[in-house]
Amino acid sequence: MSTPRPLDDAEVYNEMQKMVAFIKQEALEKAREIKVKADEEFNIEKAKIVRQDSLNIESVFERKIKQAEVQKRIAQSNHVNKTRLRILQERQQVLDNLFEEVDRRIHDISQDNDAYAALIEGLILQGAYSLMEKDVSIRCREQDVDQVKTAIDNVAEKYNEFLKYRPNFTVSEDYLPSSSAGGVIMSGLKGKITVDNTLTARLDIAKEDMLPQIRVALFGHSPNRAFFN
Repeated sequence: MSTPRPLDDAEVYNEMQKMVAFIKQEALEKAREIKVKADEEFNIEKAKIVRQDSLNIESVFERKIKQAEVQKRIAQSNHVNKTRLRILQERQQVLDNLFEEVDRRIHDISQDNDAYAALIEGLILQGAYSLMEKDVSIRCREQDVDQVKTAIDNVAEKYNEFLKYRPNFTVSEDYLPSSSAGGVIMSGLKGKITVDNTLTARLDIAKEDMLPQIRVALFGHSPNRAFFN
């Protein structure tokens, strides 16, 4: 049996070179594995970040779109409301002008003596039927006293035909303003009940009762109204 020969320096050097080469190759392969894994993790993380940023951008964009839509609706609503308000104001101005003209005209009614006398008689008769009192006080303009006293006799006759008694009419010296349109204010039960039959009061009643018809006549039916009586 032979004894192994010790390695000389050249052989030792070769063996060491082989070991170094092997270790170097292992290190390179390990480095490549680490780099590949690091690149994969980097790409995965990068994709996550890009995706998250994309979602954030989409969210911000959607939020801005919604805000723009809300602001647009608000602006449209404000415009519609301003337009509607302007139309309502213009229509109210038309009505105010109309009623001012009517008020001016009722002040001219008393200029026609015959027509005004008939009107005074009708107002007193209507007031008497409303009061149904035996003692009735009448307020009028001072310039209408004669016409009122003349009308009282006719009214008493007509009243008596239906109710079989003649009211006791008295003309109050508490006159209505001479600048008023005319008409009468009648009271019974010592002033506890009153009927305002001045032309201005009758006009106010007519305005309130006929305002819907007047609006339709001037402006037509509202486009938002679905049903009509």
